[in-house]
Amino acid sequence: MRRILPASLTGRLIAMVVALVAVASLLVAGAVTIVMSSYLTDRLDDKLIQSMDRAQRAPMFALGDDDGPGEGRPNPGRGQDVGLITVVSGFPGSIVTQRGEAPRISTAARDILADVPADDHPHDVTLPAYGSYRVLATEDSDGSTYVVGLPRDDVDDTISSLIWWEVLLALGATAAAAAAARLLVRQQLKPLREVAATAHQVTAMPLSTGEVGETVRVPDRLTDPSTEVGQVGEALNQLLGHVEEALDSRHESEQQVRQFLADASHELRTPLSTIKGYAELSRRTGRDDPDQILAKVESEAGRMSTLVEDMLLLARLDAGRDLDRTPVDLTRLLIEAVDDARVVDRDRRWTFDVPDEPVIVAGDEQRLHQAVTNLLTNASRHTAPQTTVHVRLRVDDAVHVDVHDDGPGIEPDLLPTIFERFTRGDSSRTRASGGAGLGMSLVKAIMHGHGGDAAVTSVPGDTTFTLTLPR
Repeated sequence: MRRILPASLTGRLIAMVVALVAVASLLVAGAVTIVMSSYLTDRLDDKLIQSMDRAQRAPMFALGDDDGPGEGRPNPGRGQDVGLITVVSGFPGSIVTQRGEAPRISTAARDILADVPADDHPHDVTLPAYGSYRVLATEDSDGSTYVVGLPRDDVDDTISSLIWWEVLLALGATAAAAAAARLLVRQQLKPLREVAATAHQVTAMPLSTGEVGETVRVPDRLTDPSTEVGQVGEALNQLLGHVEEALDSRHESEQQVRQFLADASHELRTPLSTIKGYAELSRRTGRDDPDQILAKVESEAGRMSTLVEDMLLLARLDAGRDLDRTPVDLTRLLIEAVDDARVVDRDRRWTFDVPDEPVIVAGDEQRLHQAVTNLLTNASRHTAPQTTVHVRLRVDDAVHVDVHDDGPGIEPDLLPTIFERFTRGDSSRTRASGGAGLGMSLVKAIMHGHGGDAAVTSVPGDTTFTLTLPR
């Protein structure tokens, strides 16, 4: 079928339209031919019945020689159609000529006519030297058999002429249908070609690298869902939207990776530079107090080790590694975390509100404790002394841990990126008021690892971090 039909949709539609017109023309021509043939044959049968009636009423003459009329011989030529053949039992058959004469027919023709059944129904026979005839045979009350026949030449010629005209008209209609179909199909498929042109424009865009931005779109006039082309256009626009989102996400991820590498390099460079500096100082000055130098080296190595461990944990969480799933008493965990914060930071007021009954969740106790501790440490570092930090545990369809403080709040431009890696409250990279900026990203990653989420709302005097865990 693929080898017969054209490859293009336009060609296929044109071929199908032409085929349908050709088939319809053949069916119509066949039906007209059958109806016309039946009509002409019925008229010929009517004439045949009339000829039979006249033949039976033809006058009789005295017997004579073979070429002339005589007694008892019918004279069937008078008043009959040209070409009429008449055969009466006991008499030789005759045929009416153009001059009104009725010479005898051949013996072969007479023998064929003698075999026609006298059932008063017309029959088609072919007579040698005379052609195709429509014949009617009947028997009168005296037992005489009359056979009359009229030539089918007029009917056959008319039907042949009709068939030729039908063939010519069918060919003309098919050619006209092909031309009209080509014009109409190309016009109707023009919107589809515009949709394809939009797709080709997208393929020509540099989508492999860099920020893509907004791609081209199929025009609104070609996105009507009530039409097939509109459905294709609408689907293509949706696909392009998804592609844009995917490419933007890819570009954002690439930028985050670059930023992460830059920030990690910066964070690691500081302790490494400190260690290198103290090592060179010790070698050059020959100081006798190596304990102080080693203490500083150990401090910087510890900070570097903590940073590496945090980045490793983030990488593992990003890779989707499963956390431990054991029953965790979240009530006890929060009370212990708040008690630890009171010991470490006595300049702030630490309060909590937990249910009377223990709240048990399935999770990794160490990681959940780390997430809560990060929030408490964050509140301690970024609020003024005498700030109240309140921890509340509430349960509804899920388990929620709220860490609220009445400190200065988070800057509005920092709020959307608070859970991103290496995000810090100050633009500089000093650690006077904070760490490496991985604490909040670890909180978010740990919550996602437990099937939960982390969120924040903040205005001056009212900042709340909320951890949500499934029950």
